[in-house]
Amino acid sequence: MSQEFVVEVNESNFDFEVLEYSKNVPVLVDFWAEWCRPCKILSPMLEKLTSEGRGTIRLGRVDVDFNKNLSIRYGVRTIPTVKAFLKGQVVAEFSGIQPESTLREFVRSIAPSPADLSIEKGLELLHKHDWKQAEDVFKEVLLTDENNSKGMLGLLTSYVGLGKSLEADNVLRTFPASHEFSSAENLRPLIEAYELIDEVEITGDDELEAAFWNNIRLARRGNIPAALDGLLDILRKNKKYKKGQARLIVVALLQMLGDDDPDARLYRSELATILF
Repeated sequence: MSQEFVVEVNESNFDFEVLEYSKNVPVLVDFWAEWCRPCKILSPMLEKLTSEGRGTIRLGRVDVDFNKNLSIRYGVRTIPTVKAFLKGQVVAEFSGIQPESTLREFVRSIAPSPADLSIEKGLELLHKHDWKQAEDVFKEVLLTDENNSKGMLGLLTSYVGLGKSLEADNVLRTFPASHEFSSAENLRPLIEAYELIDEVEITGDDELEAAFWNNIRLARRGNIPAALDGLLDILRKNKKYKKGQARLIVVALLQMLGDDDPDARLYRSELATILF
């Protein structure tokens, strides 16, 4: 047990170890007792999550048998009880044993995990279209949390941005049911087009066909705005081109640009004008 992240707290040091410390880092306080069997199950789980947090959160352990005034002060009526402190105040709490998934969500709600911080960094790199550095960041996230759906979507987006269709397809095949699933599926038509592009034989007989695949090449090379210009031009001539695939690829490219990209807003408006 790391004394840096997990500390025994009593009435004499509570204000310093919990209230003062929580002004910089969230502190969980585990109210427990030696005779409490549920406490012996919950406490190791809390220590594990605290250790994984690597300094983003602290755990204070209060033995209620020897610190009755703290129990009264914070209204502890049953144990185990866990209270989260931030800026010197209780911001969340629960009592009784909880599943590890619930505990993780509780911790995540008051303090970002290292994975959350890395994902935030990766998303900023995606916003800048720095696909290679984003790929490295999301790979690192998935080394420690292989089913992190946000990390998987970030890696998938990075692969698509780099034109790595085989790697992107592998991620898509194993993508878990999650809030990010629909966003991952939005990229499928673009990934499939990337996989086909080297096998397509284009003749001079169909100008739209030649233009379509030329725009897919532009997208795979990273020139998304030029690809969008070309694909929107195709949709002006045939809004259901390739049975709607051209439209779906435009949607995928808009997702690649990102919601905050000013070009994306203009292209979305143009797409709506064409389709409706």
